[in-house]
Amino acid sequence: MNILVTGGASGLGKSITEKLSNNKNYTIYFTFCNSKENASKISSNFPNSKAIKCDFNDLKTVNSLCEMIPDLNLDVLINNAYSGDFITKHFNKIPVDVFTSDFTKNIVPTILITQSVISYFKKIKKGKIITILTSTLINHSTVGASSYIANKAYLQSLTKSWAVENKKFNITSNSISPSFMKTNLTSDIDERVVEQIINKHPLKKILKTTEVAETVAFLVNSSQQINGIDLVINSAESIK
Repeated sequence: MNILVTGGASGLGKSITEKLSNNKNYTIYFTFCNSKENASKISSNFPNSKAIKCDFNDLKTVNSLCEMIPDLNLDVLINNAYSGDFITKHFNKIPVDVFTSDFTKNIVPTILITQSVISYFKKIKKGKIITILTSTLINHSTVGASSYIANKAYLQSLTKSWAVENKKFNITSNSISPSFMKTNLTSDIDERVVEQIINKHPLKKILKTTEVAETVAFLVNSSQQINGIDLVINSAESIK
């Protein structure tokens, strides 16, 4: 099985890449931008993994990746990459160009890559798409995270369209919505806020990236009958 993980060299992506790379029957392609050292370590530790430089802020590298898709013989695409900040400012204090910039550097590359992969999947009449969202879409919204949450909501809508439009081609599109995790994306959050999150959590502990990676592995191996679902990982803090 050949799998592509975007943003697979750091944070949650690193956990996903390493979890899947433990299966020697898989070939894991993963993209990286600034995490060159991590990418090299992963490729060294897992010979069945292959790093691809792709900067979502540079559409030339995104288009280069898209051109590579047919040659990768993919079975699974995992849309994980996200660049920028989780929390910035209150909505009314965010300049509009921040919203457009966040959309351009996160959603547009994901759209381009997924379009290329779906075109390939339709030719081979099979494939799986797994997209990482956030449980904030059903939990209470986090103050200052309006741009991030809006982008994830946009992706949430797209995942449903991908499932419906491509089901007759044996192509599935599912998503995973994890609760708060400590990653590079959330590294700037005040420790007092993190403590509040822990205290409010049903299990009184933060979700680990390795736990989410296990859920990704489940969907990678799941039946094609599982299509159009969103797996929320939030210990029933909120239920939709």
